[in-house]
Amino acid sequence: MNSTDVMKREMNVGALISRYGIVISFVLLFVVLSIASPNFLSANNLLNVLRQVSINGVLAVGMTFVILTAGIDLSIGSVLALAGAVAASLVTGTDPFNPLIAVLAGILVGAVCGGVNGTVIAHFRVPAFVTTLGMLSVARGGTLLYSGGRPIPNLSPEFRWLGQGMVLGIPVPVIIFAIVFAIAAIILRYSIYGRRVYAVGGNPRSAKTSGINTSGIMFSVYVIMGALAGLAGVMLTARTTSALPQAGIGYELDAIAAVVIGGTSLTGGVGRIGYTLVGVLIIGMISNGLDLMSVSSYYQQIIKGSIIVLAVLIDRSRSRGE
Repeated sequence: MNSTDVMKREMNVGALISRYGIVISFVLLFVVLSIASPNFLSANNLLNVLRQVSINGVLAVGMTFVILTAGIDLSIGSVLALAGAVAASLVTGTDPFNPLIAVLAGILVGAVCGGVNGTVIAHFRVPAFVTTLGMLSVARGGTLLYSGGRPIPNLSPEFRWLGQGMVLGIPVPVIIFAIVFAIAAIILRYSIYGRRVYAVGGNPRSAKTSGINTSGIMFSVYVIMGALAGLAGVMLTARTTSALPQAGIGYELDAIAAVVIGGTSLTGGVGRIGYTLVGVLIIGMISNGLDLMSVSSYYQQIIKGSIIVLAVLIDRSRSRGE
């Protein structure tokens, strides 16, 4: 075999790893955790992993839209808590509203918060980091004011079913996540809007020159993110049977980690929603595996933060290589 053949083979292997590295990592992690913990492969545990990742999965889908436009949203944990509190207040007491009204109210609250973020970022050109950091504080304060700093318990059984119910043996939150993921995948892959999201993230100046309303796209992705944060807040509240003022703290970390691990570039314009799903599952398996091995939650935070930094370094290295 001559040197040219060797180089071609190395290039093919490198391209394969670059393209499917996240899937390979997922499989390896699955095998390692199966060996390290006998309980990991049990049907109940795997179903529990899916139930646990469903909320982060919904958030990560929205975060994928945002990061594809080279943005970021640090407020989703607080928005989740505010939406959950509003939804819970409608389905508690002796005469609760229809659960559908509470769900729509939670989504609307999230969409409004996302719309504020999008307006400030797209039309006033304030950096996304600063804008969403401000919304993080505003939404958390709003949650504390709305709830009086206390949990909102005694939710109606119909509402709790959204977080605890099963359909054909599948948890309802998993079904909701699957529907959200499928819709997002279709939008990003097949719609004109999806192509415009990629275009704005890849080169906003060229996108604007070609007639794309870049400000409108930027605004819309934060509305989508906010609405999905609201939906996640409803799911979490229904699952925990009460709305907690401190809910959602640190959730933005897991969502960003899942998207970045999935290969979506922080510089925008590059990424696949399918790989975000793999990233969500990796984060969920790591948390579940470490719990099964009785690893302290403190160490888990260190591990997750390190994974994010490593994923960003790989992304930067890949960008320079291209």
